Amino acid sequence: MFRSIVYILCGLVLLSTDVFGQDQTLGTGYENGTNLNVIYHTERSGQFYASTRGYGISYRQSKHLNAKSRSFFEIDVQNLKHIKETKTQGDAPERRRFVYGKVNSVFLLRGAIGFQNVIFSKADNKAVEIRYFYSIGPTLAFVKPYYLQVYKTNGNKESTLIKFGAENFTADSGRVVGRGAYTDGLPEMRIYPGLSAKFNLSFEYAPYTNLIRAIETGVSLDYFPKSITLMARNPSENLIIAFHVGFVFGRKWF
Repeated sequence: MFRSIVYILCGLVLLSTDVFGQDQTLGTGYENGTNLNVIYHTERSGQFYASTRGYGISYRQSKHLNAKSRSFFEIDVQNLKHIKETKTQGDAPERRRFVYGKVNSVFLLRGAIGFQNVIFSKADNKAVEIRYFYSIGPTLAFVKPYYLQVYKTNGNKESTLIKFGAENFTADSGRVVGRGAYTDGLPEMRIYPGLSAKFNLSFEYAPYTNLIRAIETGVSLDYFPKSITLMARNPSENLIIAFHVGFVFGRKWF
């Protein structure tokens, strides 16, 4: 539930920003985005991305420093998965999917400031502009215990919630109904502060200079002084390195 609310709110904000940007562009005429020699003062964009450690959504606002450089701030929300996570089903009649061995569900909330620079500018509106980005900032990991719903005994339809633990979890898959609700364990949620850094390459292909449409790929690093446990019988992690690729959309203003 908590995860769904965060994603829905972020998605609505970014969608409304994009729709507003398109309406403004239509109102002033697309010819305003055909001149390659114009420098826009402000850029606002959203991104949906997939990484080797989860999925995320971000918002970025940039300001031109000169013709090829911009500074920006960014807000980023991502779920964090272990590379060994695999969804499975128990043998119970009301079986639902769950992740065997998962100890904690984790969300990352990042804030960052950074800079972007143009490597190759567009020769015309049909060309692709290539940029690189780098940023750094604080990150917070919201860590919540992962609960499973299991039958109390074989043949008993009365179920209960348990936290997965390598020392007390039964290997009898016939008792597993599935994962618990995301709200299960919220009172036990802990917050781990850390530091995040990113390096990205962006391939911007919008047909008009006042629009932003790009494919972005790169690497992120998150460091937490206190290690985070995601899966049982696997080492806790202080440093998390992930590769990502995403779709960026937005608009530019004078």
